[in-house]
Amino acid sequence: MRQKAKVENYDAPAGGWGSLNAVIHILTQEEVALLGSEILLKQNKPGGYMCVSCSWAKPASPHPFEFCENGAKATAWEITGKVVTPEFFARHTLSELRSWSDHKLEEQGRLTNPMRYDPVSDKYVAVDWGVAFREIGVELNKLDPRSVIMYTSGRASLEASYMYQLFGRMYGTNNFPDSSNMCHETTSVALPQVIGVPVGTVQLKDFGDTDCIFFFGHNTTTNAPRMLHPLQEAAQRGVPIVTFNPLRERGLERFVNPQNPLQMIAGGTRISTQYHQVRVGGDAAAMIGICKCVIESDDLAQANGMPRVVDADFIAQHTAGFEEFAAFCRAQDWNAIERASGLTRAAVIDAANVYMAANAVIANYGMGVTQHKHGVETAKMIVNLLLLRGNIGKPGAGISPIRGHSNVQGQRTVGISEKTKLVPLDKLAELYGFEPPRWDGLSTVDACEGILKGDVRGFVSLGGNFVRAIPERLLMEPAWSGLRLSVQIATKLNRSHIVPGEVTYLLPCLGRIEVDEQAGGAQAVSMEDSTACIHGSRGQRKPVAEHALSEPAIIAGLAKATLKPNPKVDWDVWIADYSRVRDAIERTYPDQFKDFNKRMFEPGGFPRPLAARERKWKTPNGKANFTVPKAAFAPPKESDGVYELMTMRADGQFNTTIYNEDDRFRGIAGSRYVVLMNPTDMEADGLKAGDTVTLVTEAGDGVERSLSELQVVPYDIPRRSIAGYYPECNGLIPLWHYAEGSKVPAAKSVPVRVFKDVPPEIIEGGEMPISAT
Repeated sequence: MRQKAKVENYDAPAGGWGSLNAVIHILTQEEVALLGSEILLKQNKPGGYMCVSCSWAKPASPHPFEFCENGAKATAWEITGKVVTPEFFARHTLSELRSWSDHKLEEQGRLTNPMRYDPVSDKYVAVDWGVAFREIGVELNKLDPRSVIMYTSGRASLEASYMYQLFGRMYGTNNFPDSSNMCHETTSVALPQVIGVPVGTVQLKDFGDTDCIFFFGHNTTTNAPRMLHPLQEAAQRGVPIVTFNPLRERGLERFVNPQNPLQMIAGGTRISTQYHQVRVGGDAAAMIGICKCVIESDDLAQANGMPRVVDADFIAQHTAGFEEFAAFCRAQDWNAIERASGLTRAAVIDAANVYMAANAVIANYGMGVTQHKHGVETAKMIVNLLLLRGNIGKPGAGISPIRGHSNVQGQRTVGISEKTKLVPLDKLAELYGFEPPRWDGLSTVDACEGILKGDVRGFVSLGGNFVRAIPERLLMEPAWSGLRLSVQIATKLNRSHIVPGEVTYLLPCLGRIEVDEQAGGAQAVSMEDSTACIHGSRGQRKPVAEHALSEPAIIAGLAKATLKPNPKVDWDVWIADYSRVRDAIERTYPDQFKDFNKRMFEPGGFPRPLAARERKWKTPNGKANFTVPKAAFAPPKESDGVYELMTMRADGQFNTTIYNEDDRFRGIAGSRYVVLMNPTDMEADGLKAGDTVTLVTEAGDGVERSLSELQVVPYDIPRRSIAGYYPECNGLIPLWHYAEGSKVPAAKSVPVRVFKDVPPEIIEGGEMPISAT
C-alpha cells in the first residue's frame, strides 16, 4: 500500500514566506546552507551562472536576488555535498535500485566515477575513462548509425549541443530527439507555418510596454516563477491579465515578492484580473469564441460607420486568409463553444472585451496548449487571435511560448534536430569535409517505437531521464533491455540508469554551476532563453567529484574513440578553449551568432534576429497566415463515463527531478499518487475524499494501461476533467496519443475511466471485484 497524502487547504500566495522557507529547507536538505546562499547570489547575473532549471529571460538589470524558489532548489540539488561513489554501487544491485522512488534515487547525490554495468553481479563497477571511451567507440562502430539514438536533455549548453550534433552526423546518424519533442515541438511546428519563425516574438522589455496579457495553459508558479516579477509589475501598473487554465494556480492569482519587505507584510499583488477555468482541452474553443466576438464587433462597427475593431491596415498589408477565418468564426454556434470550452458565453465575451480595449497584447502559453492532440491547431489559434489586432511585431505585443528547460530552445538553434531541413547540412559539409546523412531522423515517439520493434540498438543520452519522461512506461522499460548499447551521461542517478541494456555505461559529468577547468583555463558556456536571447554562464563552485568530466570533454572523448581523424576538427583544441567552439557555431550560423564571443556576456543577453519581430514573414507566401482550424474542437461526450486526465508538475519537482513528495500550493504533502477530482463528479461516482482509485486508459488498442492506488483529492477543477502528477501517470499515455503534426505526447488530455479500489480484505474474501464508479 502506498503512503497516504496529507491534504490541507493552502491559501497563501505564491512567493512570500512559503518560498523563503522552501529555499531554506532545500539548502539544509542538500547540506549546502552557507555555500548555497553565497552561490545563489551569482545566479542569473552577468558574469555568473545561468539557472539550470527554467529558461525564462534574464534581465539586464537583475534584482539583488535573481533566483526563484525552483531555481534555488535546482542549484542546491546540483551543488549538494552528497555523492554516489563506486562503493555505493557495490552495495546495491540494479534490481534493488529499481524499487526505489525517483526522489530517493536522485537524493543519493552526485555521481563521481565512470561506471560499467556488470550483468553477472547486476551491479555497476568502476571503469577508467579511457577504457570506457574505447569500448563505447567499438560498440558504436559495430552498430548501424541509423539504429543509434543520440538524445539530449534541455540542460546541455550551446557548445556541448553543437559538438554533440556534429559528432553524431560525422558518425552517420540524424537521430537527435531531445526534450522539446515532449513539450514545445508543437510550437516549432505551428509557428513557422503562420509567422515564419519557430520561437516566440516577445522580449522581456515588451512586458514593460504591454497594456494587456493573456495566459493559456501555463502554471507560472512552478514552471517559470521568475516570470512573476514582470507580471507583478504589469499588474501594479493596472495592466489586465486574463488567464485560461483548468486549475486555479496560485502564482497567477496572487504573488508576494520575497525581496520586498512591505509585500511580505501586506500580502502581495493580485495577478489575474480574469481567471477562466476552461475544461481540459477547451482553450481553442475559448479562443474561437473571443475571435468570434472581435469579428462580429468589427462587422457591427463597419455597418454603423464606426472605427474598425480589427487592425484592417495590418491585416491587408501583412496577412493572408483573413476572410476565410472570419467566415469560420461567424459560423460557430455559441452553445457548441460553451460546451467545448467549459465557459459561459458571458465569460468569453468578458475576455474579448478586454482584448478589444487593448492596443498591445502579449499571449503566453505553455504545455497546457502544446500537449494536446490538437496542440498545433491551438497554437495557430493563438496567432489568429493576435493577428486580428496587429499584436505581433510591435512593442508590448507578441506571442510568448514559455519553454521549460534551461537551453532546450537553444539546442534546436545549433543543430539538435532530427529534421534535416532545419540543419545547415551543406554548411557542415563545407566546414568539416564530410558528407552528412540526408535522411530525417527519429523523434522521441519514433525512437520509442523503434525500441519496441527492436530496430533501435544503441542509445546515447546527453543528460535527462528518458525512460521516466516518455509515455508507455509499462512497455518501454522491458523493451529497454533489448538495446545493445546504453550510454548515460549524467550528474545524478535516475531511473534511466538502472534499466540497463546489454552493454551499459554511466558517465558522470560536471554541472553548469561547477568550475570547468581545461587546458586553456576556466571555461564558460552559453544558452538561449525563452525569448531567444543568448547568455554566457561561468561555473562558481569547485567540482564535487575529481573524476567527473565536462559534457564537452565527454563528447570529445567519445568522438575521438569512434570517428576516424578529421584534419578539420581538432577536438582537443576545442576542449582546451570553448571559445573555439563558439567560433565554429558562428561560422555555421553567421546571421544568428554574429560576434558570439564578444557578446555572450552582454547584460540581459543578446537577442537572435527574428524576422517576425520586424513584421517580415519567412513563410512560403511571405505573409502572416490566418488559419481555419482543421479539427472540429467538438464538445466533449457527456455520458460515456470517460474523464480527460491532465498530467501536471508539483511545487516539489522540476520535470522528472523530484525534490520532495509535496505540492505546497495545492495543499498536498507526503505522496504524489493522487488524483484531483471535481467534488460533484466524486459524489456522482460514489467517491469520497481519501478513497483510492485505479485509472484505466480508454484506448481500444488491446493494450492494458492502468495506475492503481491513487488517492482521491476533491479539487476546484472543471467537471469530467481530472489531474494527476507527471511522470507517475506517463504509463497511461499511449505512444500514438500525441499532437497531430508534432508528435508531442498528448499528456494533457488522456481519456481514462475511474475505478474504485476495493479494500484488500474484500478482495481476499472474494465478495466483489473492482467495479467502475
